[in-house]
Amino acid sequence: MIVYEATKTEFLKDVFQDELVNNIVRNYNSKIGRINEREVRSWDNSMQYMYRVLSDSEIPDNAGVAIEFKIPHTSKRVDFLISGKKDAQNSVVIVELKQWETVEVIEGKEAIVKTLINRGQRETTHPSYQAWSYAALIKDYNENAQKSEIIFHPCAYLHNYIDQGEQDPLTHPVYEFYLEQAPVFVKGKAAQLRDFIKRYIKYGDNKENLYQIENGRIRPSKSLQDSLNNMLKGNQEFVMIDEQKVVYEHAVHMAKEALRTKTKQVLIVKGGPGTGKSVLAINLLVELTKQSMVCQYVTKNAAPRNIYANKLKQDFRKGHIDNLFKGSGSYVNAPEDEFDALIVDEAHRLNEKSGMFQHLGENQTKEIIQSSKFSIFFIDERQRVTLKDAGSIAEIRKYAGATNATIEIMELESQFRCNGSNGYLAWLDDVLQIRETANADYMGSHYDFRVYDDPSEMRKEIESLNQTNNKSRIVAGYCWNWVKEGKSNTNYYDIVIDQFDFKMSWNLDNSATWAIDPKSINEAGCIHTCQGLEFDYVGVIIGDDMKCVDGHVITDHTARAKTDNSLKGLKKMMKSDPERGQQLADKIIRNTYRTLMTRGQKGCFVYCTDGEFAKYLRERYEKSSKVYGENEFFVGNVAEEDEGYE
Repeated sequence: MIVYEATKTEFLKDVFQDELVNNIVRNYNSKIGRINEREVRSWDNSMQYMYRVLSDSEIPDNAGVAIEFKIPHTSKRVDFLISGKKDAQNSVVIVELKQWETVEVIEGKEAIVKTLINRGQRETTHPSYQAWSYAALIKDYNENAQKSEIIFHPCAYLHNYIDQGEQDPLTHPVYEFYLEQAPVFVKGKAAQLRDFIKRYIKYGDNKENLYQIENGRIRPSKSLQDSLNNMLKGNQEFVMIDEQKVVYEHAVHMAKEALRTKTKQVLIVKGGPGTGKSVLAINLLVELTKQSMVCQYVTKNAAPRNIYANKLKQDFRKGHIDNLFKGSGSYVNAPEDEFDALIVDEAHRLNEKSGMFQHLGENQTKEIIQSSKFSIFFIDERQRVTLKDAGSIAEIRKYAGATNATIEIMELESQFRCNGSNGYLAWLDDVLQIRETANADYMGSHYDFRVYDDPSEMRKEIESLNQTNNKSRIVAGYCWNWVKEGKSNTNYYDIVIDQFDFKMSWNLDNSATWAIDPKSINEAGCIHTCQGLEFDYVGVIIGDDMKCVDGHVITDHTARAKTDNSLKGLKKMMKSDPERGQQLADKIIRNTYRTLMTRGQKGCFVYCTDGEFAKYLRERYEKSSKVYGENEFFVGNVAEEDEGYE
């Protein structure tokens, strides 16, 4: 959708007569919605600069000009496009316009800078990356752009930014790749930008390329399909087995049925920790995209999205697949059936409303179902860990039923985490007194479970195991404040246990990649940075919010950190309905530790601030080990007798 389009001549006339911004505002309000005054001033300012750049007789009068092109299926808008031809080649120049005056380099994060946005210093993507990613996005998804072989030439223009010479942070070497893909022009460099445009727009096209782009059917390109397929090939982390393959084939069938019959299809996949839900989700993302479906992987938490995108892309640049991974609040204003398929991982973490202030939309589950022809929800209701978590099988059924969708439910058994044993999961539920199970005294596997009296000793062992393959981490319950002021101070520690001289910081500014960043071994993760992810070994620090009194596991929500938002809204609930508030808080705390203690595939080590709880866990484990040993001895003798008989 293009807010404003014209030929170069018409654009120059509109700017000269002060009609351009009025036209943009009028079209914006009718096509997109309300606009803020800051954005109007920004357009007014930037278009004066583009007026000067395009006031050149060598730039064809009938070249196309477009302002504010909204890329379908995204919230992204391209600031400025110029269309035409370079000899016989269809050509479009993309210009990302910025009002910035200062930039700060951020190393260790791909294509990220810090600048003044809305009166505060914030991290955002580099302008060259933005321009390049928009060009890649249109190329990857616009069928007309592919058929017409339109070549996109992205660049950025920071008309208020003064060149700082050799040490300029804007052109720092860490941004070299993106600067090569999309050069950046600053104050005083209008002539160079003009030359860049003239290099690719030699002849006008009377807006034909713009028409092709705006009316192109949205389908993943063959090159994107091939790239995704190649990323998955040989990647052992995404190999499916047994029940995963069964669910995978059924999901593909339902997606095809949704398109063939033009009816909504909804698949609910239940599965606890270690059932390979995310592996299955990624395989479906690749396969459905390969079948020319517009498909996205959806989670509330950014951590799983970033980790799986990083694992999948391997040597590819992030922009090629970023649009495939979305937050759960991305569908508030999405039209009905806009997507062929939405794959929702960690569906138990879906919220009711979206936005930072929980004020947007009606219900995330409802919006996802409405905006997709086929939706699949991977869910484990025992992993709901905040008061805001609203995702449930009942909710999915409710909103799917309201659309007359075909609803099916399938289930995955544990295969990967905790040495492939459902026994440990059932034992843990019984130990944490979440539910009574048949595994009260039987873990049923060679799972490495240890209780430490000294957190420093546990940390030392986790650090040693991590040296093998960077797959061991320390995590903790949210009983220590996450102090923002300490972020820039490397000597600041959030988690301090004085009697053992134990000091550790929460994961600071690498939450998105904490699970795979080698430096993360020095930082503790919380529920929000590790849920949906897995390690070989996990060391869990259990705080004062979970204790043991006379054999009873109790929880104390008042021991949670003040900076913890998981229980935000509890105070109000405790006043109106204290019994319900207490029950919900208790459930969330138990679910949190259940989730933390099932992140390790090979082992879980625990330190408890409450000595009685540590004693309780040790006694339960020793009893389980004894029962397991007796069973092993019995099975071993039977096996020997059978062997002798043969």
